[in-house]
Amino acid sequence: MAERTRRPHRPGGRPPRRSAPVDPARLVAYDLLRAVHDDGAFANLALPRLLAARGLAGRDAALATELGYGTVRAEGTLDAVLAACVDRPLADVDPGVLDVLRLGAYQALRTRIPAHAAVATAVDLAPAVGQGRAGGFVNAVLRRVAAASWDAWVDRLAAGTSPLHAVALRTAHPEWIAAAFAVALGENMDGALDETAEALRADDERPLTHLVAWPGRSDRDELLAAVDGVAGPYSPYAVRMAGGDPAGIAAVRERRAGVQDEGSQLCALAVARAPLTGRDERWLDLCAGPGGKAALLAGLAAERGATLTANELREHRAELVRKVTAPWQVEVRVGDARDLQPIDGGYDRVLLDAPCTGLGALRRRPEARWRRDSEDLAALAALQRELLDAALRLVRPGGVVAYVTCSPHPAETTAVISGHDLHDARPAFAGVPHLGDGPTVQLWPHRHGTDAMFCAFLRV
Repeated sequence: MAERTRRPHRPGGRPPRRSAPVDPARLVAYDLLRAVHDDGAFANLALPRLLAARGLAGRDAALATELGYGTVRAEGTLDAVLAACVDRPLADVDPGVLDVLRLGAYQALRTRIPAHAAVATAVDLAPAVGQGRAGGFVNAVLRRVAAASWDAWVDRLAAGTSPLHAVALRTAHPEWIAAAFAVALGENMDGALDETAEALRADDERPLTHLVAWPGRSDRDELLAAVDGVAGPYSPYAVRMAGGDPAGIAAVRERRAGVQDEGSQLCALAVARAPLTGRDERWLDLCAGPGGKAALLAGLAAERGATLTANELREHRAELVRKVTAPWQVEVRVGDARDLQPIDGGYDRVLLDAPCTGLGALRRRPEARWRRDSEDLAALAALQRELLDAALRLVRPGGVVAYVTCSPHPAETTAVISGHDLHDARPAFAGVPHLGDGPTVQLWPHRHGTDAMFCAFLRV
């Protein structure tokens, strides 16, 4: 068992742990929940640090990942169940105790762990995290929770509500996100919502890690020889890993390859594949950080004798772009993309990977669905339109702007590009099925095994 680090008590902070032994995987999962809720941490960044600090690997690391990520993903529905089992508002429950309850409820309702074991391990966890006085409360609440299955709880809580509310509750998503997915998929929100449910369920599946072989630096065969994985079905540079740590791959350590979702690769490739009239020499990545798409574009541009300029708003993210694009001649600029001035003759290809809600990558960012709010959309959509106006000022006549977001929400996709001259993006995604009627492209986890990336081509 990994040795635990004792933390001093902080006034108003987390209480000190007792020294009683506790399951290390559940302790890491609990600490992940506290980091997410108390410190605003991103789960996909916090968990690897916790696992390394506690020395967890193999089955213990896998269990901690399942319990931690799973509990964060299911939080909204778990809280609805707990609210039905607690005799006070959840806001009045100590936050640390509430996370013990969430972790226990997830085990009882969403895993194969027997209900009695889920309850017992949560009761044991409470004193180990300084919540010993809550043991009886935890036991009573979780016994009520474990008296029914996930589906039975959803049926009870959704009784008399709309089909949309029921789907959102069953798949543990806020209703506004479920509604956005339904619109994007063209389903009637008063109907069965079968594909909407399938898309939302895909957010709960643990995604494979996707690798990209940077053009001219490595290739897919090298990556396949180094990992347990398969070639990506669509991008000639993609490998989908079945397991393992990308940091252990020589090509990744040497920055000849990277970690990048195949959907992101496809959007970068589409920028390079879009038909042009006239020269093809100067490319621009308008919002380049942290640099994954910029690196792929840089490799592709170098093969054609073109040059890439990468712009990023913040210096620390621009530094990430510099590091990942170091093998190529890339000009990295720092500043607000809306303030960029046109160059003489304009850019031939412009990628606008716009800041967005990130709803297309919820499976990789388990806490994001509960942190975002529909009220975020107005400010983001206004920014996206302003950035798109800037991109159209910077591209030359006959060139192409690719508007890309990691979101399927119509407010961030079709609404932003409405009224502009669109060109069919589907031919630039050759070999990718289920692209619909065009002219835009929307990828989906449940259809393509990628993040839900959106791509549109615009010209002036």
